[in-house]
Formats: sequence, structure tokens, C-alpha cells
Amino acid sequence: MARERGFTMIEVLVSMLVLALGLLGNAGMITNSLRQNNSAYMRSEATFLAYEIIECMRANRAAAMLGSYNTGLGGVAASSSVAGTDLAYWKATLSSSLPAGDGAVAVDMAGNVTVTVQWDDNRDGVPVVFSTQSLI
Repeated sequence: MARERGFTMIEVLVSMLVLALGLLGNAGMITNSLRQNNSAYMRSEATFLAYEIIECMRANRAAAMLGSYNTGLGGVAASSSVAGTDLAYWKATLSSSLPAGDGAVAVDMAGNVTVTVQWDDNRDGVPVVFSTQSLI
């Protein structure tokens, strides 16, 4: 009996170590899940905003076919036209909805639209780029 002294204490310590490792693994899994969920939310928001500007162009098709909605990444010059107002609102919504959000629109003569939205998903300076094409 004297030789087995302390054996229960070792069992308790080993079980506490196993429990601690399990809890750390669970915390890591939850953290990863939250990060992926946030990334999916931002991608959904980018998709919604891309289709929003496409719908604005469909509502103002004549100006879109003339190239009034063509814009690159970066700022938008203030304009009193409907297209300028749509673009200014869209760019402001991009920058407020997505971290470092920005967008570009390109319309060709056949009515094909390419909308590109970019944002900083991991906040590491490397942008995620989402691009979609449609016909207006």
C-alpha cells in the first residue's frame, strides 16, 4: 500500500492535462469558425453591393451604355448626374460596409458589365477581389 501512494494524484493531473488540451482545441475551433463566418458575411455583402450597382445601371441604361458608370478603383469625382450620384453612394457604401472596401465598374458597348469589389478580409493589407459580370 505504501508503494502506491500518490498514484491517484497522478491520475488527476493527467486527466486535468487532457481536459485542458481539449478545451484549448475547442477554443481554437470556435475562433476559426468565427473568422470563417465573418469572411462569408463580407463575401455576401460584396455580392449584394455588386448587384446593387448593376441594378442601378439597369434603371439608368442609357447613361450606362454611354459609359457614365465606368469607374476604376479609388475615388469618384462628384457629379450631379444620376450616374455620378449612384457611383458616389455605391463607393461610400462599399467603404463603410467592408474593411478597406472599394469597387470598379466597366461597361462595354454591347452592354456587358464587369463589377469588381475588393476589401481587406484579414486586415493584413492583401485585398480579396470579387468580380462579377452581367448584361444590362
